[in-house]
Amino acid sequence: MIKIYHNPRCRKSREGLAYLEAAGMDFEVVRYLDDPLTTAQIQALLKALALPPLGLVRKNEAIWKSEFKGKELNDAQIVEALSKYPKLIERPIVQVGDKAVIGRPADKIGELL
Repeated sequence: MIKIYHNPRCRKSREGLAYLEAAGMDFEVVRYLDDPLTTAQIQALLKALALPPLGLVRKNEAIWKSEFKGKELNDAQIVEALSKYPKLIERPIVQVGDKAVIGRPADKIGELL
């Protein structure tokens, strides 16, 4: 099953959703801002993305700049921040089984499918 971790207020995330719709794919929409991911879910996503935790962080978000920028954080602390502040998570993320991509630009989704 294909999953898209989606923020409807984000233009890039809407583009990713439109890509899947245009491709005629069956998929599940995960609105992670409404139902934040647990640290275990984030760790599983990071494994599927083959990224370190910092690679999933939106570093230009105000929350990151005010609370975390310039601090020495280990991976567990970054994952905890992503769980506590889901707005920090890059988007959209499309996952198929144990593989995932950040769909920026949306064409990257095609590489996964």
